[in-house]
Amino acid sequence: MFVTVANLESKAPQKVRDGNERVIRPRLADAAFFWEADRRTSLVDRQAGLANVVYQRGLGTLADKTRRVAALARDVAGAIGADAGAAERAAGLSKCDLLTGMVGEFPELQGTMGRDYALADGEPPAVADAIGEQYLPRFAGDALPQTPVGRALAIADKLDTLCGVFALGRKPTGNRDPFGLRRLALGVARILLEGRLDVSLAMLVSQAMAAQPAEASAERDPEAVFDFIIDRLRAWYLERPAVTAEMFEAVRARAPESLVDFDARLKAVSRFVDHDAAESLAATNKRIANILRQAGFAAEDAAAAPATGPRQEEAERALGEALAAARAAVAKPLAAREYGAVLERLAELRQPVDRFFDDVMVMTEDDNVRQQRLALLAGLRAEFLNVADISKLSIARA
Repeated sequence: MFVTVANLESKAPQKVRDGNERVIRPRLADAAFFWEADRRTSLVDRQAGLANVVYQRGLGTLADKTRRVAALARDVAGAIGADAGAAERAAGLSKCDLLTGMVGEFPELQGTMGRDYALADGEPPAVADAIGEQYLPRFAGDALPQTPVGRALAIADKLDTLCGVFALGRKPTGNRDPFGLRRLALGVARILLEGRLDVSLAMLVSQAMAAQPAEASAERDPEAVFDFIIDRLRAWYLERPAVTAEMFEAVRARAPESLVDFDARLKAVSRFVDHDAAESLAATNKRIANILRQAGFAAEDAAAAPATGPRQEEAERALGEALAAARAAVAKPLAAREYGAVLERLAELRQPVDRFFDDVMVMTEDDNVRQQRLALLAGLRAEFLNVADISKLSIARA
């Protein structure tokens, strides 16, 4: 049985039906033949044949890729709370359907037939479903893997491909992307974000890159792959009206390894820009960053700066006390990733900060006093940097 759809109302519908039957019946007959023929050999028995198929020159055979993906899928599964054994098993069988007659004739069924053959072989549903979900999402807006093991396998497979092609020095340039790496990168990001999988993407990328063959050594740089995924995430976020490029870069500057953490920070920043104090504090952070850079004052200098000493200005003492109180108040929400609450509390520093810059000369000739004031500013900036680099925001009120 089959269904066809026509975009016109025919005067001879029987002829249309007969024509469709003449075309489709042989294809269905072919499918039935391949199903019966393929079922004579289980997926497990096809595994040995993967060693005879070159995956990509420099990256070994399909058997080599399968081993890499299986190891990574097990680690991913452990990180996201999925069944690690099932993920490893699914990865081991994931490419076997490529050797079947059905997929050879209908390549668009890869993964789909792997699931059906796995079920027919008596594999656990979790393993079979993961095989069927490994290529998701196949295109923009496509469905994502819905099972934990499927997510683990899809992430591992995509990261192996990304890292392998990057290691060969064949990353996309301009509009050229023959390996579909941009789609794979966004797929990884969407699975992690929309599945709320709070794992270190940087760590998983490093593991995938370390597993690549020694021959693939042109560009074994996991940071390049991580940045490539973040670039795709940037384009995805900028399609949403609540996020601007400046907001994204403010969070990216902190390089969160977890995309769930990245998302929490970005949402907090997008709300913060509407705060009455946002414009002033963004400008102040930019000013502080410039002062510290011009003074050559590094983060480690703050610890070495005088902890006590003559604070000659009342505004300086007031800012120090306000900062200490704010630091204590945000410790708990910061640990809980309640970044909105953190920025809301830090916004209360606007008045003492403005007063400090009105009344205090930072670059005084007294070295001790100057170092102490620079350390105070560094501490203030560090509190905001715990969430994002808001100095990158340009906020202008109408």
